[in-house]
Amino acid sequence: MEGQKKHFNVREIREQFPALRRLIYGKNLIYFDNGATSQKPQMVLDAINMYYSKDNANIHRGVHYMSQKATTGFEDARQIIQKYINANKSEEIIFTKGTTDSINLVAFSFGQLLNAGDEVIISAMEHHSNIVPWQMMCERRGCILKIAPINKKGELIMADFEALLNSKTKLVSITHISNTLGTINPIKEITQKAHAVGAKVLIDGAQSIQHMKIDVKDIDCDFFAFSSHKVFGPTGVGVLYGKEAILEKMPPYQGGGDMIAKVTFEKTTYNELPFKFEAGTPHIAGVICLGKAIEFLSQFDIEAVQKHEHDLMEYAQDMLSTFEGVNIIGEAKKKTSVVSFTVDGIHPFDIGTLLDKQGIAVRTGHHCTQPLMDFYKIPGTIRASFAFYNTKEEIDTFIEAVEKSINMLK
Repeated sequence: MEGQKKHFNVREIREQFPALRRLIYGKNLIYFDNGATSQKPQMVLDAINMYYSKDNANIHRGVHYMSQKATTGFEDARQIIQKYINANKSEEIIFTKGTTDSINLVAFSFGQLLNAGDEVIISAMEHHSNIVPWQMMCERRGCILKIAPINKKGELIMADFEALLNSKTKLVSITHISNTLGTINPIKEITQKAHAVGAKVLIDGAQSIQHMKIDVKDIDCDFFAFSSHKVFGPTGVGVLYGKEAILEKMPPYQGGGDMIAKVTFEKTTYNELPFKFEAGTPHIAGVICLGKAIEFLSQFDIEAVQKHEHDLMEYAQDMLSTFEGVNIIGEAKKKTSVVSFTVDGIHPFDIGTLLDKQGIAVRTGHHCTQPLMDFYKIPGTIRASFAFYNTKEEIDTFIEAVEKSINMLK
């Protein structure tokens, strides 16, 4: 991963993704639903097939060849991810079912270290997965959940966020990039201000890991969570990065399997990191293939990827803004990869359905951000979310299809 980066060529990248070559209703697929899940490159698909057809075995403790090979692949993936996000140790990389599971792990386990009256801060733009676990934790522990407000552009109001911080603040949990608005939050500044009052910081990186360079040491966050399936890997796998000293203090999230050191009916002692938080047989193929997905992404200059995706976002947004009755939802100065919009007098679902018939995959609805929809007083949006394999030509087709759909529905 440290060698020469490949020249960024979107045509060559697209050739690595078989799904992009398929037809939908007789039309070439245009896949603009990357915020929900990304497509998978051939090397990831090959790795899935290889594991299940040749190397299928359970990991850890097995003395036979296939178990040892599976274990090596699993632990190699941990090291690949450690290096990719610049964690200090591979023991700080915990495999989970996804971002949601990672956040729940912290809410349950770190939450047990909190007391009644302690405060947790999230923002008004959070995904339900970064709202509900904290509500549940606050109910269990008697803690207080506070919401940092945003402005109409979809930007965090930093002065109001700072005003919420105090000695009772124990955790700030915030999205890096909003899945609905595309807003890029100033997570390094947020982390510094939270640390100044002694609070820990969790970053929901589900929408950032695939779009920009992640350096957890530079950010200095205490936790960072992301999902495999949004970064070109399989579903059902995620990562929780946590600083070693904090993870050591946290009690296990689940019991059984690899998380034990010794079990008796009188007492069980727990395994060391990272296994303390990895109970049961994990998604072995998923973890191995997540490692392959990160290797695939690592071939490219992430800054070139980010520029390409930002250009796509601006191009689509500029084109949509020329339509009468189209409203862009989320116009932060710093945003990427996502264009959410509404059309006056037309339900988002109807636009999405007509786009689908034209071979274009977008997402419609509240995007698991219902409080955000309430803030904008809308039922939902049409969301086009981009990856590095998307093109301006696809956006041109998309814009024509949106115009056609609006004309049909008005």
